[in-house]
Amino acid sequence: MTSLSRRACVASIVGAGIAAGTGSAFAQQWPARPVTLVVPFPAGASTDVVARLLAEKLRTELGQSFIVENKVGAGGNIAASGVARATPDGYTLFVTSAGPIATNKLLYRNLAYDPLTDFDPIALIGDVNVAVVVHPSVEARTLAELIAYGKANPGKLTFGSPGLGLMGHIAGELLQRRAGFQMTHVPYRGSAPLANDLVAGQVNVAVDFLPGYLPLIQAGRVRALAVTADTRAPQIPDVPTLQEAGLPGVNASSWFAMVGPKGLPAPIVERLSQIVSTYVKSPEALAKLDPIGVRPLGRGPDAVRAAQAAEIAKWEDVIKAANISLQ
Repeated sequence: MTSLSRRACVASIVGAGIAAGTGSAFAQQWPARPVTLVVPFPAGASTDVVARLLAEKLRTELGQSFIVENKVGAGGNIAASGVARATPDGYTLFVTSAGPIATNKLLYRNLAYDPLTDFDPIALIGDVNVAVVVHPSVEARTLAELIAYGKANPGKLTFGSPGLGLMGHIAGELLQRRAGFQMTHVPYRGSAPLANDLVAGQVNVAVDFLPGYLPLIQAGRVRALAVTADTRAPQIPDVPTLQEAGLPGVNASSWFAMVGPKGLPAPIVERLSQIVSTYVKSPEALAKLDPIGVRPLGRGPDAVRAAQAAEIAKWEDVIKAANISLQ
């Protein structure tokens, strides 16, 4: 090795050491000011509730404000693209369900970001059931009866989802495809207006995340026919899974994750992942998450990457078959 080469090699090693030391020092000082947790859905939605619980815990643990910012629109893409463009300094983070960082890649032709490469994963927070819920005027008392009615009356039933391309929509499409019947889809702008219209009888069926409907189900204002995960929801233990209701192999539960813009300092990722993963499995968090239908997972960055890949593989054929393509 020449003298010049040796000097270049030493300089490279020293530079890397300085960079690592700088990153470590930065992470020790972080957070020195408020951190924004961007949420892609409205206040009161399941993702928002989870984000606010985490914001309070992170404030307590790290001694700095964590501010939840709801940036709604385009199935979460507005929020996601904003986070993807943010400076990767730990002051802008994203708490989201699967769509914006997974299945939107299949749905939107012109995404301004890449869900798989433009974010650094931090923690897989938990998962949540999707439920098939009907207005009391619908005579079907079971999913089998709903399917039988739908087959006898194609398109007469209306099914609402919280938005085009969101989990409720593609879960409803999967349900119809596997069961061989047809409902008329009515997309809403969020779960709250859909739940209101279901209670009012303006739509027959809702396919949506369970948490927003639990109080209505428990009060008898709407009726749950099935949940779409592999196991029953402990909050409504008498409601069967789709498999128990006669549709094996249909699983449409979703999950929540925390990610940040690509390039986050590794010490910050590790610190956040440890706090979030430990907290969501604690008795304190369980007492808050269980009533809203969220099952805590508390896993690290690798689990987020695996969940993204699995979500895309699961829904690609369904989305193509339903011809769902968005701008």
